[in-house]
Amino acid sequence: MLAKKTSKNQLTLPKEIAKEFPDVEYFDIKVKDRKIVLIPVKITPLVTAIEGIRNKMEKLGVSEKDVTDAIKWARQRKR
Repeated sequence: MLAKKTSKNQLTLPKEIAKEFPDVEYFDIKVKDRKIVLIPVKITPLVTAIEGIRNKMEKLGVSEKDVTDAIKWARQRKR
């Protein structure tokens, strides 16, 4: 299958390839061994991501004070 690069450096995925990723809107792009590699990416809204982090911290028993203490510890200058 061929894809042509336009004058604006854009590629259009052939229909047969796009059909394999019906719910994907974004791809991470890398170059490996002189080949272009597209990796499907699911974008998570920031609010959802933060809620997930807070839920995980709660399950692990990590409190706000623990986070504050960890930040203070990390910012201390090493002597």
